[in-house]
Amino acid sequence: MTEVIHILGAGLSGLAAATILARSGKEVHVHEIREDSGARFDGDFQGIENWTSDLDFFEELREWGFDVDEFKSDSFGIIDLIHPDDEISHPKTEGVAFRVVERGTEAHTIDQGFKRMALESGVNIHYKVKKPTEDCRIVAAGPRESSAVAFGEIFETSHKNLVAFQLNDKLAPGAYSYMIIIDGVGLICTCLWRKQRKSGRYLNETIAWYEENYELDRKPIKRVGGKGDFGLPSKYVHDGRYYVGEAGGLQDFMWGFGMRYAITSGVLAAKAILGECEYEKEVRRRLVPLVKASAINRFLMNRVGNRGFKMVANQWMRDQKRKGDGLKFMQWLYKPGILRRSLWPLVRIGMLRKKELPDGRIVHRMPFRGSLKRDLWEQSPRANEIGEQWKSKQREGGNLSFADSDA
Repeated sequence: MTEVIHILGAGLSGLAAATILARSGKEVHVHEIREDSGARFDGDFQGIENWTSDLDFFEELREWGFDVDEFKSDSFGIIDLIHPDDEISHPKTEGVAFRVVERGTEAHTIDQGFKRMALESGVNIHYKVKKPTEDCRIVAAGPRESSAVAFGEIFETSHKNLVAFQLNDKLAPGAYSYMIIIDGVGLICTCLWRKQRKSGRYLNETIAWYEENYELDRKPIKRVGGKGDFGLPSKYVHDGRYYVGEAGGLQDFMWGFGMRYAITSGVLAAKAILGECEYEKEVRRRLVPLVKASAINRFLMNRVGNRGFKMVANQWMRDQKRKGDGLKFMQWLYKPGILRRSLWPLVRIGMLRKKELPDGRIVHRMPFRGSLKRDLWEQSPRANEIGEQWKSKQREGGNLSFADSDA
């Protein structure tokens, strides 16, 4: 009799697990509360990093049997790194530092690509369904709480393809902002790692900065956003259930890159069910050290403002000059060396809070930090104009997927 496996969540981790299981002859049912895979993201660009392993992630996907041509991706080996004092430098590598993909429900998005691969493998996907966690073998649900939020605007532009990454504690409290332009469509996004009132002003001011420093010819389309919930659970297999992706706390605390961890954990869970590996052991060997390194980096970033960000940017460029490859610095940031390991007990006590989850697991999660005095400032005249421009666009039918109040 064919074994029936139920998976909660039709995101990347759930679909990756489902595809491998179905190809191995299992009857797989994926249950998703939203109306479609990718509906949570609404068309924003995200990056898949290529620095936490020596193996190119797309090569790894091919080895697992996934077709990377099922979705659109754009590779980048160079970015604009914007320092807090507005200096722009250019970390670069000969290979692929990361790839930009689009999230959402359009046919070319990575979410729909993984959905198609799952369906072609015989997976049964049930949308707009609430399935109890205890009835599922794999739990791949999204975030329940907020440790950080991101706000962005998608726009039309005549600017060439570009990725710009900005370290600026004013425009992105405790974090960073970025701009991605792919084939005439741009996204400007600011990430908030401290809770704010009137949080829309951060996006307006960030857009104003990019407009002043790049020739964008910006025509707003819609505004998007999302939240991240960052925490480390005590176990990844509980009562026979495998927790993957965000449900397993397998996220990047530092920059928020989570797709690689999500897909990898889904694959490992499927292989564990097939008897090819031990999930708890493999996750702790392959992914948990990276998550802990990112948490330590986040702990340090939380304690520096623009002065510290400037030091990071300068060190990045000095490292590139010395080694001839800007990717080496990012690889070093995620290496769980002796110094980082020695900091872990301090990070766990100083940044994370212990909490018991409804399913009985214990998690040490990062709460959404409060604002600081330096976060109180008024918008510039141009940022006010951008805010009014968006209100006008809304009246014309412009879509807003994530309200300012969500921060």
